[in-house]
Amino acid sequence: MRVLVTGGTGLIGRRLVSRLIARGDEVIVLSRRPPLASKRVEATRILVWDPESGPPSPDAFGAIDAVVNLHGESIAHGRWTDSKKERIRRSRIEGTRNLVKGIAAASPRPRVLVTASAVGYYGTRGEETLDESSASGQDFLAGVCREWEAEGNRARELGVRVATIRTGIVLGADGGALGTMLIPFRLGLGGRIGSGEQWMSWIHLDDECGIILHALDRPAVEGPVNATSPNPVRNRDFVRMLGRVLGRPTLVPAPASAIRLLLGEMADALLLEGQKVLPKKAEETGYRFHHPLLSEALESLLK
Repeated sequence: MRVLVTGGTGLIGRRLVSRLIARGDEVIVLSRRPPLASKRVEATRILVWDPESGPPSPDAFGAIDAVVNLHGESIAHGRWTDSKKERIRRSRIEGTRNLVKGIAAASPRPRVLVTASAVGYYGTRGEETLDESSASGQDFLAGVCREWEAEGNRARELGVRVATIRTGIVLGADGGALGTMLIPFRLGLGGRIGSGEQWMSWIHLDDECGIILHALDRPAVEGPVNATSPNPVRNRDFVRMLGRVLGRPTLVPAPASAIRLLLGEMADALLLEGQKVLPKKAEETGYRFHHPLLSEALESLLK
C-alpha cells in the first residue's frame, strides 16, 4: 500500500510511519519543514506542505492508496489564549479542508482517508458512558471536533471511504501526556488532580496505531471510531497505578483551584473533567487490543 501521512513527526505519526514501513508499505510524509522531518521520521519520501496555505502538490497524490491525516496544533502545550484557540481551530479545520481539496484534484483518488479527531468531541459528560453514537458536547473542543470532522467527511462526496479516529489520552514512553507526568511522579511529587473522580479515557500508543491500521485495512470501518482502551479509569486510579509501576508515592494532590488559576479554560477541558468513552466500533469490527488494561500498559511503557 502507498500511504500519504500528515502529522508524521508527532508522537502518533512517528510510530505509525514506523509500523507502516515495517509491514512493507510505502509512506510519503507531508511536512512544513522536510529537512527537520527527515531527522525525526524514516519515511520513504518527505514532501513540503503548509496545511493552511492551500492543497498539497498534485505530486503528493501520485498512485496513493490511502491518506492518514494527523496534523493539528497541540492542545496541551500553552495556555488557551484567544490566539492559541484560533491556532488550534485553524490548523485542524483549514488543514483538513485543504487536504480534501488535494484529494479531489487527484487522479486516481485514494480509496480511504483516515483522519484524526478526539474524544473532546463528546465534551465533558461526567458519569455518562459514551460510544460513537453519543451526541457531541457544547464546549470549545467539541465545537472544534465537529468542524474538523465535517471537513474530513467531505471526502465521502468524492467516493472516498472516511474513518474518523476519536482519540483519547495517548500513553507513549517518548512524550505526550505520560511523558509530562513522569518527572513529578519520579520525584515523588505525583498525586490526583482535583477530586480524582474524573474519568480518563486512555489508550496505549501501540493500540492507537493499531486502530489506525485497522481502519486503513478494513473496508467495513468507516465513520467515527473511538481510539480508547475498553477499560477507562478514574484519575485517582490512574495516579495510584502509575505510582505503583514507578515505585513512588502519590501523596501530593493538585488542587482544582490552583490548576484553574494556572491554566484557565484548558484546566477543565483537559484535566479536571473527563469522559468515559468506549471503543465500541473498533471491537465490533474485530480489533483486538494489545494493551487493554492500564497496569500492563504502563508496565510495557515504563519497565
